[in-house]
Amino acid sequence: MAADSLVKVIFEHEGVFIHPGGDEDGIEQDLLISGSLRIVDKDAEIIVEYRPLEETVDPSNMLCAGKDSSSVVEWDQCSGARSHQLLETQHSYETEWDMVNAVSFKKKACTNGEGALNHSHERSRWALTFSVGDLRSITVKVEGWTFLVFRLKESSASLPALHFHQGGSKEFLDSLRRFALLSEAPDDETCLLVSTPNKALSQSFENLLDDNNFGLVHKLRKDPYVTTLGGFSKVTNYIFDAFRGTEEQHQRPPEEVADLLGEVIPGLEINQQEEPGFEVITRIDLGTRPQVTRREPLSAEAWTKHQDPEGRMTNIPRLQQVIFKGGLCHAVRKEAWKFLLGYFPWASTMEERKALQRAKTDEYFRMKLQWKSVSEEQERRNSRLRDYRSLIEKDVNRTDRTNRFYEGIDNPGLVLLHDILMTYCMYDFDLGYVQGMSDLLSPILYVMENEVDAFWCFVSFMDQMHQNFEEQMQGMKTQLIQLSTLLRLLDLAFWNYLESQDSGYLYFCFRWLLIRFKRELSFQDVLRLWEVMWTGLPCQNFHLLVCCAILDSEKQKIMEENYGFNEILKHINELSMKLDIEEILQKAEGISLQIQSCKDLPRSISVILGFDTDVSGSDPTDSGSPPAPRPAQRPDACSNGHGHLRETSSHNSCKVAFTS
Repeated sequence: MAADSLVKVIFEHEGVFIHPGGDEDGIEQDLLISGSLRIVDKDAEIIVEYRPLEETVDPSNMLCAGKDSSSVVEWDQCSGARSHQLLETQHSYETEWDMVNAVSFKKKACTNGEGALNHSHERSRWALTFSVGDLRSITVKVEGWTFLVFRLKESSASLPALHFHQGGSKEFLDSLRRFALLSEAPDDETCLLVSTPNKALSQSFENLLDDNNFGLVHKLRKDPYVTTLGGFSKVTNYIFDAFRGTEEQHQRPPEEVADLLGEVIPGLEINQQEEPGFEVITRIDLGTRPQVTRREPLSAEAWTKHQDPEGRMTNIPRLQQVIFKGGLCHAVRKEAWKFLLGYFPWASTMEERKALQRAKTDEYFRMKLQWKSVSEEQERRNSRLRDYRSLIEKDVNRTDRTNRFYEGIDNPGLVLLHDILMTYCMYDFDLGYVQGMSDLLSPILYVMENEVDAFWCFVSFMDQMHQNFEEQMQGMKTQLIQLSTLLRLLDLAFWNYLESQDSGYLYFCFRWLLIRFKRELSFQDVLRLWEVMWTGLPCQNFHLLVCCAILDSEKQKIMEENYGFNEILKHINELSMKLDIEEILQKAEGISLQIQSCKDLPRSISVILGFDTDVSGSDPTDSGSPPAPRPAQRPDACSNGHGHLRETSSHNSCKVAFTS
């Protein structure tokens, strides 16, 4: 019983058959093995189980629906035996016709007790159990019904095919996709290749966001993708060993390292292959970095002066510049953040904003009612909603609990946090909830102190951050490549040092980018950093320059102490809550001005920072338009379909290529 309590059933479907065939001795040709198929979570390992039922099935007694789905006919009815069982038909997406949701069969007659033992042995013979991590491919075939053929990584032979006479294969594959990436084989459209489980992205960033769970290297080796996103100390040994190889091996070449990283974190492969069209960036003299100063936060009085009698915001470029240089006093944040995030249009009047809030309130509560009105019985049949709720409840109970707004038992702030995240699942059900999103909502709710306003501001923020949480990780991949490109331009010697320590991929910055430094800074510093970044100034992807500023401050210690791979990860991890936000913003702004003043700036850098138009000598705040909705993932900066950035390295030059 204790073991059962550790097992979570994720998917279960009865009426799945194995056709043993007639070639093996002692097996009747028409015999079908009926059983149940499950996907279960056993101690963080995802297992697929097939268990035959107590009785084997004779297809001569099996019932199926006619093509018109209106009548149930028997395949080959046994004389004198008719089933009086009520058979309810259900639509199956497997074929163009329906199958019944129950199977009628007769028991095989046993002349003595030995027969029962034979049947028990036959059932155990066809039982299947394997880990999703051991799965190499799934072949999907349709012959009146769908059947699946599984092939494991360590075996050249296939497992017995599982036949879904009653439907359910689509639901099974959908459930499996929550923990594995299934991609069509290039040479066989019926074959789905299974890559390393992606539970960490589709369901859990828990380990990444929890620095206190150390000593999990054995889990990394067992299931690296689930655990790779854990605290940096947990990543260290696994990736270090992966990069270095065994003691008998020499250091792996760059292209092999790239392949290995692709296995460890699917979607984050960095292609090292040189191709025609590379832009060679030699050492560039960026000149002296300008000294900049920060200012006082914008006061409530100053904010009011930027409104006309009807409530429209005026002199918006100047207002954005003031916010960028000093942030906001807390009394202004509740209103100003709505403009910065795009919830309120800058040119709207007070009356227009009131009308907008009324409409958005109605829309919010309609969506909230959708999940509130789901009965327990309905939720039992909706595994995705059930999983979203479970993850949200788990995360809410540990999000910023030291903050007075969320501390204590039965805190109303936690209820609002939960309800907003559940409603967001209704707003974007495809993405739903991924761990880490509660970290993005918490500061917004803290500032807004209003459920509806917090929701719509969160929606706007998620428009910027959406790609960070998608299964393919395209947003994270893009940002890491861009960050590496920027660091090479700013400090090639430091970048070369990091590369020599197998750290040129900058994966130690992963958490910084994922949740915008939420776990690196104090709560109040997070508020300041986010409002500064939301101005869209002084350039696109300013958060990447914030990363560069932090690394610039730490490079001397890293290089002088001759830190290796493990030490670099440990050092970066220990910076949490020790960073000076004003110093970082000051340095990041200086870096931006230094890069922008370069006359021969490589186009790749211009694209990343949004300098690809002629802005030489102009004030970056001259434009009165608000920042782009998704400044962190602009489509022209290395995203799929708009040019893919590839990189190679050299001690004497930087090479950046755009391939279409």
